[in-house]
Amino acid sequence: MEIINTVEGLKQALNSAQKEGKSIGFVPTMGALHQGHMDLVSRASAECDVVVASVFVNPTQFNNLSDLEKYPRTPEADSELLKKFGCDVAFFPSETEIYPEKLVSPRVDLEGLDQVMEGKFRPGHFKGVVQVVYRLFELVEPQKAYFGLKDFQQVAVIKKMVDQLNLPIQIVPCETSRTEKGLAMSSRNKRLSESQKEEALIIYQTLSRAKIDSSQFSPEETLTRAIAFFETGTLQLEYLNIVDPVTLQDLKDEWVPGATMCIACFCGEVRLIDNLTLV
Repeated sequence: MEIINTVEGLKQALNSAQKEGKSIGFVPTMGALHQGHMDLVSRASAECDVVVASVFVNPTQFNNLSDLEKYPRTPEADSELLKKFGCDVAFFPSETEIYPEKLVSPRVDLEGLDQVMEGKFRPGHFKGVVQVVYRLFELVEPQKAYFGLKDFQQVAVIKKMVDQLNLPIQIVPCETSRTEKGLAMSSRNKRLSESQKEEALIIYQTLSRAKIDSSQFSPEETLTRAIAFFETGTLQLEYLNIVDPVTLQDLKDEWVPGATMCIACFCGEVRLIDNLTLV
């Protein structure tokens, strides 16, 4: 595995693969890698000739400076994991490599996808996501890019960007990786104590109960019951929504195929998100 820090080095590393027509699979990450990320790398390795993974904590998608500063950074451990799971090129760029002076990012109309849930509580977040993902796509030029569905709204936003800009890239959404007890794997879990990890299980329990309730109740009633159950735990709820998987608009009276419950909450100081398809 090659470890590369510069745009020029990345271009050189991928030049021969591109000339030979080899397929490139790309896994963009913010590091502090875990098994969920490795599942993405493994899938990319199974489907593509060359696998590129990037590790870059993108400042433009954080609207909370403290959250950016506390975001875990483990480059040495990340490198070892990537090597072990079949990554060919590990790209660890600096901020100046990703955002050189006079960089122009395309305008993308997200048609409201960025205004709800994460967008509502983290203003500007998805503008930063679109900016960095477009830039990385531009540099790597992959045929396929792999994203975990734990970030359900982010996947919807990136699909919209790819469609609107007509990029020749297939977005491959991958199921959320979970612990045996159901906690969604996340880099932020590194900041949780063992007791907090137990308390956080209420998230998946809430989603799972809602999936059962969805066969008997309307979206609105299912949501009301889910909130009541969640509040029996110790975590602080930020939002809980049942949304249309394409528009991300709230569902009230009628179910639609792929209806998804999305949640954001705080376990102590650590903000966690998760989701589950209900119908």
